[in-house]
Amino acid sequence: MQKTNVMRILDKAKISYKTVEYEVDESDLSGVHIADITGMNPGCVFKTLVAKGDKTGCVVFCIPCDEEVDLKQAARVSGNKKVEFLPLKDLLPTTGYIRGGCSPIGMKKKFPTFIDESALSFGEISVSGGMRGLQIILSSTVLGDFTGAKFTTLTGDKND
Repeated sequence: MQKTNVMRILDKAKISYKTVEYEVDESDLSGVHIADITGMNPGCVFKTLVAKGDKTGCVVFCIPCDEEVDLKQAARVSGNKKVEFLPLKDLLPTTGYIRGGCSPIGMKKKFPTFIDESALSFGEISVSGGMRGLQIILSSTVLGDFTGAKFTTLTGDKND
């Protein structure tokens, strides 16, 4: 396996991680599918979502792959009145990553990052390794410290 930028960054920072490779199914890039084929608990496989806030610009949210982000809550915690997902055509030029391979580690710029607090209930979580077909497993607290992320509630009751 070739080293991805994410792996090089973690190696340089001397951060311990494991990798899980899987066969990419272009018809299903969902984290739940990744959890199924790798045998990981969907609650500890985190997807990385990039949004644009009306006040802060780009913000990054990492949530369990079997959950949906609560956009009102995401706006509140990120200091915005509203956030909208970054259009897919803007993902690669903004982050350096494609859909299905977006990682909170090693984006082109450092954006405010928020990780759902459920990550803290697992010793380790998995995030994209920077390309489709590769997951990086590492300590949730180490990921938070390294990315400067805040742990907060990002999912939950959609009716509030």
